[in-house]
Amino acid sequence: MSSEHLDQSLPSVDHPASPDGPRVPRLLIFDVNETLSDMSPMAKRFKDVGAPAHLAATWFAGLLRDGFALAAVDSSDSFAHIAAESLRVGLHGLPLNRGAADAVSYIMDGFAGLPVHDDVPDGIGALGGLGIRLVTLSNGSASVAQALFDRAGIREHFEGLLTVEDAGRWKPAPEAYAYALQECGVDPEDAMVVAVHPWDIDGASRAGLATAWVNRTDGLYPEYFSAPDLRAVSLTDLADQLG
Repeated sequence: MSSEHLDQSLPSVDHPASPDGPRVPRLLIFDVNETLSDMSPMAKRFKDVGAPAHLAATWFAGLLRDGFALAAVDSSDSFAHIAAESLRVGLHGLPLNRGAADAVSYIMDGFAGLPVHDDVPDGIGALGGLGIRLVTLSNGSASVAQALFDRAGIREHFEGLLTVEDAGRWKPAPEAYAYALQECGVDPEDAMVVAVHPWDIDGASRAGLATAWVNRTDGLYPEYFSAPDLRAVSLTDLADQLG
């Protein structure tokens, strides 16, 4: 998606530096998987095919690891391909109640029906109402984000749905964030990445962007990663802080 196709006609607002926090951004860049989408229903998909429900979390962490590993050696592959192939490998040898290929397809189809987290519709609406531009930058495909937002009724708030598939490198590689900034025509100091993943916060921070960590589960932030500029328990909380 070229930057000339992104709608930059949103109302202009003053974005002064705050004495109590980072400069209010002109652009918010949202992670999608787990940050906006609620992936908990995927556990039932595993259970439906005869696999342990807890394997869903292990599988998702593993596919992210493999995407990062490819990025570390200057390579890349699509989220869908890595997800399906890692499923094929992870389900091997389990007493499934259907064929392996059918089980992989059934679990992958679960992405098409995921909901957003409860705080997302109101939070995105509130953030959009502040006059801040909103886009996504996902390690997944833009079509998955499009369908997710259409179901949730929030697509109108996003001027663009960006994916690392067009950047050629998965987050948290710096090239991924640079791609989003270039597409949106924004300098790093005017952008903020919003994510639930500390690794995404760290990568964005190292690329010069401001960051907001969404911590819905009262978790701990790893000290070996760059600390987020803002910490929020929900997107509505983040909107309150930025507003």
